[in-house]
Amino acid sequence: MSRAIYWFRSDLRLEDNEGFNRAVNGFDEVVPLYVLDKSWLEGSQLGIERMGVFRLKFLLESLQDLKEQLKAIGGDLHFIIGDTVEQIDQVRKQFNCDTLIAQKSAAWEEEEQERALSEIINSEFVWGDTLYHLNDLPYLLEELPDVFTAFRKSVEKKAEVRSLVEAPLHVNIAEGVGTDIPGLDEMGYSAPVQDDRAVIQFQGGSGPALNRLNYYLWDKELLANYKQTRNGLIGGDYSSKFSPWLAHGCISARQIYWQVKKFEKYVRKNSSTYWLVFELIWRDYFHFVAKKYGAKIFQREGILGEDKIEWGDDRLFHLWRDGKTGEPFVDANMHEMNATGFMSNRGRQNVASYLMHNMRIDWRLGAAYFEKMLIDYDPCSNYGNWIYIAGVGNDPRGGREFNIQRQKDMYDPKGEYQELWA
Repeated sequence: MSRAIYWFRSDLRLEDNEGFNRAVNGFDEVVPLYVLDKSWLEGSQLGIERMGVFRLKFLLESLQDLKEQLKAIGGDLHFIIGDTVEQIDQVRKQFNCDTLIAQKSAAWEEEEQERALSEIINSEFVWGDTLYHLNDLPYLLEELPDVFTAFRKSVEKKAEVRSLVEAPLHVNIAEGVGTDIPGLDEMGYSAPVQDDRAVIQFQGGSGPALNRLNYYLWDKELLANYKQTRNGLIGGDYSSKFSPWLAHGCISARQIYWQVKKFEKYVRKNSSTYWLVFELIWRDYFHFVAKKYGAKIFQREGILGEDKIEWGDDRLFHLWRDGKTGEPFVDANMHEMNATGFMSNRGRQNVASYLMHNMRIDWRLGAAYFEKMLIDYDPCSNYGNWIYIAGVGNDPRGGREFNIQRQKDMYDPKGEYQELWA
């Protein structure tokens, strides 16, 4: 009897999951596995813990949702906390598995895990975290353009988005598979207090992801005005808010794309429908940049290998972290993130610019704090955006320094957002 481990990573869904389908269709039995790496809970980056309670809560909800999806087709989820490589090796021995299948990552640390696992078990890593498949790019990865516009134009012209992969109707699992998903309290965390000012109350899982997609596209048809409203700051409807579910793989970029195409056919096709796809292509680009440059995106000199900013004293970082810089627009955005685990795209650009260009504090501290706090953290998008604004990434203009007062006047002219999050 053939038996494989399917290791869930940032693909916590059954629909449009090619790797999981390969495991189900290629082996007699499957061990669906998720390992919560202890370094996320115990480790730190530059003295900042790696996973805060907001993201952990969303992750546990997503895993519970995945477990229920698996049970509905005859399966279950095996959940373990520990060192990922060590735990997978133990599961391999426990269930007598000779193959590991998982979604491939573009990020350096995750690829290091893949290399280590390939030495102890026959491993197959399946690309599935982007809109465009890696193999469908119109050039080799090492030829990836270092400017987004060139990338976008090339994939729009020469690449196609693949069809969705249907969820399997049944899975056979090995005897003994299945463990409970712990609650926050069982892990020693207190549940965060829900803040009534939050844009929405995010809940992890494929079900909530599809509910949000249906709400935004079909119930309210908010997509029709996305381009005009996407830089908003207050409320749940100004932008899609898909990013937390995308980051955890509760929904795929392709699932969103094909719903947008359906929306264009039956409701409306305009600049807003294009712009949502445009943002998915940006997300793709950061994933491919991360894969091309590896560990460089985490280094202060970025992919260019040189500093663009004369750095100052990092000891004032706590003022930015706590929303006490004295710049009301910056502080309001930090207060929102600290209270909810979410911040608008407009806010992120402004607080990042302020940390680097006004306070002259090492951008890596800001990136590490975002990693801890944001529900929608993913390494490629997070670090790709930070090096972009720092001028050591893919910005052809050499970095972005925002005029905070002008930004406030444009996007919060009446000061309503500042007052809400004062």
